[in-house]
Amino acid sequence: MNTTVIELTAEKPQPAVPSAKLLKPLTGAEALMQALVEEGVETIFGYPGGAIMPVYDALYDYQDRLNHILVRHEQGAAHAAEGYARVTGRAGVCLVTSGPGATNLVTGIADALIDSTPMVCLVGQVAMKLLGTDAFQETDVIGVTMPITKWNYQITSADEIPEIIAKAFYLAQSGRPGPVVIDITKNAQVELMTRAFHYQKCEKVSSYRPRLIPKQDQVEKAAELINKAKKPYMLVGHGVLISKAEKELLAFVEKTGIPVATTLLGQSALSDDHPLYTGWLGMHGNYGSNVMTNQCDLLIGIGMRFDDRVTGNAELFARQAKVVHIEIDPAEIDKVIKADAPVIGDVKEVLNRLMPLVNENDHTAWRNEFRKYDDIEEEKVTQPALAPTTEKIKMAEAINLLSKKTNGEAVMVADVGQHQMMTSAYYEFKKPHSLVTSGGLGTMGFALPAAFGAKVGDPSREVIAIIGDGCFQMTLQELGTIAQNKLPVKIIILNNNYLGMVRQWQQLFFERRYSFVELQNPDFITIAKGFGIVGHTCAKREDLSASLDTLLASETPYLLEIIVEQEENVFPMVPAGTSVADIRLE
Repeated sequence: MNTTVIELTAEKPQPAVPSAKLLKPLTGAEALMQALVEEGVETIFGYPGGAIMPVYDALYDYQDRLNHILVRHEQGAAHAAEGYARVTGRAGVCLVTSGPGATNLVTGIADALIDSTPMVCLVGQVAMKLLGTDAFQETDVIGVTMPITKWNYQITSADEIPEIIAKAFYLAQSGRPGPVVIDITKNAQVELMTRAFHYQKCEKVSSYRPRLIPKQDQVEKAAELINKAKKPYMLVGHGVLISKAEKELLAFVEKTGIPVATTLLGQSALSDDHPLYTGWLGMHGNYGSNVMTNQCDLLIGIGMRFDDRVTGNAELFARQAKVVHIEIDPAEIDKVIKADAPVIGDVKEVLNRLMPLVNENDHTAWRNEFRKYDDIEEEKVTQPALAPTTEKIKMAEAINLLSKKTNGEAVMVADVGQHQMMTSAYYEFKKPHSLVTSGGLGTMGFALPAAFGAKVGDPSREVIAIIGDGCFQMTLQELGTIAQNKLPVKIIILNNNYLGMVRQWQQLFFERRYSFVELQNPDFITIAKGFGIVGHTCAKREDLSASLDTLLASETPYLLEIIVEQEENVFPMVPAGTSVADIRLE
């Protein structure tokens, strides 16, 4: 990934007009709490420790204004913050101590960067005079996280806190969102500010100017290509959801009549039952959606970055087509696929400006060309995957039945692996922001804490975590967080006693040499019970429907383990390094 690091030098704090209600000088820790309140933060996911203890002491007096959720591991805090951010659009907030507390966030920070998820991580640090001495639990957090953050900064004085926190939230949430790390030395937490506290939200940074409004000539060139195209094809990514441009996308699609596919993270930007929706792209995406990228005459990428899991071999991807690329991050333009008409700007703003320039059109004949591939996929992949031809339940039939029972309206938080791909393929998404998963980094263990964070962010929606038996054992301690907070997160483990995706690759490409992929699993239901979460195991097909009903009816957290076919494979599949036209159906 090409990481754009924003190098910012904090300016010396300027004299400020004190807030009338906060004339008393605050400690740095108190200032941090007040800054979070002023920023509109509602929830913090955290874990206390020595170097952040003054902040936690200040938090004691802010419990009526800031909801702190005690996770069981700092990685859980990062993924919970991601889940929260993905359903709310606001930055998730983590609060941890120095050293191992900070380094335990690293996986979640890297995950947030590559998936453009806004997050502010507040990290304790040893006192300024101890920096560089290898003091107890000292780690160079700035050095460690610089390549995986949008911005990071070390606060060494209490007076810096209001300005730096405001800047942190602005950078995390503006432009292409991403994670920010703020490292706060212990002396900065305990010392008094030298002036009265004053907080002003940041609205701009001189060295950082994301372009929201596109250049008119770029928009006009894109519109010209769209209007001339006979076989245009739209590829929609996560950027549409980040921009909250679902309505604009729908209007644009229906005016132009252009067939639409989504990336993995773009799923739910357009309802799966829309007649122009062809499916999703990628290594395990739909047959027609992949093949037709090499048959269109115009490819319109909207809020997506042409990831290698979408393009396959990039040198063989859509060589016959002109390319319009709508993207807020200029670093993504021409990085993988050369754009004939790049449009840099916020997706919502770009679509609004394109709308009056594009012609109403009917591409029904072109859309129908996708359907022959749909029919082939239905016959060779979908029907066999859903047919009760094996003794054990298949992952596909479990997800498909769950989709019907929830009417495609639940927030599905999928971990990484075969179950993730099955969720994308067999759950019919009908509402925006309905799939939360780790895309670019592919982080096993993501789903359990992320599902909890998503439920905190939007308690009104049903949140269901779909997890493999391998993934579950990476962050299962967060069952304690879920139990303590009593939010009814629904958890489904699809248990095949394998690291299923690795096993599939070993079967297909390594002559079935199953090298260290078989799992001897614990009793998941007993473990859940130990945390105070009820659940049961479903091993028979005739019990599946009732088991899902029990899960969905629960008003408390619930864990359903479904024993599934051990060597079920995920198809379609584009083998690594090949063209999307070489997609396999079996």
